[in-house]
Amino acid sequence: MKKAILLLSGGLDSATTLAIMKSRGYEVYAISFSYGQRHSIELEVAKNVAKDLSVKEHKIIDINMRSFGGSALTDDIDVPKDRDMEDEQIPITYVPARNTIFLSFALAYAEVVGTFDIFIGANVLDYSGYPDCRPEYLQAFEDMANLATKATVEGQGKIKIHAPLIELSKSEIIKKGLELGVDYANTISCYDPSPEGKSCGHCDSCQLRIKGFADNGMSDPVFGGVSG
Repeated sequence: MKKAILLLSGGLDSATTLAIMKSRGYEVYAISFSYGQRHSIELEVAKNVAKDLSVKEHKIIDINMRSFGGSALTDDIDVPKDRDMEDEQIPITYVPARNTIFLSFALAYAEVVGTFDIFIGANVLDYSGYPDCRPEYLQAFEDMANLATKATVEGQGKIKIHAPLIELSKSEIIKKGLELGVDYANTISCYDPSPEGKSCGHCDSCQLRIKGFADNGMSDPVFGGVSG
């Protein structure tokens, strides 16, 4: 089987990306991060997603990004609720340089595993405006990766950053996942869940998710709908 690395949170997008990878015949090595995020429940969910979809290996890496702060996800800043999703300003839930840090770890993992394929669930249509989710950013990281690793410099192969959801709307992502059998009831996307792990329903991520399910004519299963 082809080996590949996946950046895995417990969210909808990465679970769908994992299902796509499995459908394409990849042996998946998943990597998640405990980075000081307030929604750390996602790590328990990620473990369950990895188990349910039979990843080969799942690593959880500790990084204390809370020591920098600067984001509502890693600092004592309120998570915006019921925000106008047409607002083009980068929201306070953006975590400085997060995907660059995550992809760098994934790159190191890929060299050790012996693969040139790295998958990320980024998408550019229905997202919160994060600069490190754009195609031009992912291309730039890929270019850098091919200059930075022993395997690429020695001509063994070329790093490829795969973002299979990049041009899909949230509703299209959900439709694809349902076709592949993803149980979205076992995922969480909320930025500000309750201590019991219940989604708030009002942060940017919840709003995008709820709309995506509504566009598919169904309720989000984490709020009591059916997952298909």
